[in-house]
Amino acid sequence: MTDLTIKSFAFVREQVGDWLAEVGRITMLIGETFRNLTRGLRSFSLIVDQMHSIGVQSLLLVVIVSLFTGAVAAVQAAYQFDNVVPLKFIGSVILRSVIIELGPVLTALIVGGRVGASIAAELGTMRVTEQVDALEAMAINPVRYLVVPRVVAAFIMLPMLTMIANTIAVFGGWVVAVTSVGVSTHTYVLGLRQFFVMHDLWSGLIKSFFFGGIIAWMGCYYGFRTEGGAEGVGVATTRAVVASCVLVLISDYVIANVLFRFIFVT
Repeated sequence: MTDLTIKSFAFVREQVGDWLAEVGRITMLIGETFRNLTRGLRSFSLIVDQMHSIGVQSLLLVVIVSLFTGAVAAVQAAYQFDNVVPLKFIGSVILRSVIIELGPVLTALIVGGRVGASIAAELGTMRVTEQVDALEAMAINPVRYLVVPRVVAAFIMLPMLTMIANTIAVFGGWVVAVTSVGVSTHTYVLGLRQFFVMHDLWSGLIKSFFFGGIIAWMGCYYGFRTEGGAEGVGVATTRAVVASCVLVLISDYVIANVLFRFIFVT
């Protein structure tokens, strides 16, 4: 074997080892969160503050993106249906694509970009300024005080934001369908009702529940792992956003397979 091949194998082995170690540390953080969950729930005011930060402050961005998501879905559906499928089905296509996939995933990506960065920057700053060490010195568990409220708030707010996003996206699709495509309100609403099934809505909300946990845990993990001052905070923020978005897409595939192959089988 050449020196280049040996170095390549060593690099791959090192990268795989680092990746497995990172997975282990994240798993330990998740386990520590659940161990402190009961005590952390007593800090209700902290949870409410995080619900405001994660949910309310993300609302405007979610509404804007959802509105144009529904509008684009209507335009694309009308284009693909042209001379192939009757336009009376446009409402059905928009509704199902939004509540199953577009609403939960796009909402998670938006919130992951904003909230994941915010959490990582906040906890990273606390780490490099030794505020986390000060909490430990005062016998305050950082996971209970900092992680649990953020994770619980994300679990609660992501499904709520997803429901709002679904509603706004369907409304945006209706506006475009009526004003640009030439579909009447009656036809659009009939399409919404014709093929709607409750488990489609539940599947999107279940996805968003898990997405919330992913976003919060990634932000907290990389925030706690921050080192190196202001530059380290920037690196941690970037890693948290990237990890959140990638894991949201991976988990979307995994959860969809579980839901539609084993649970919501018709």
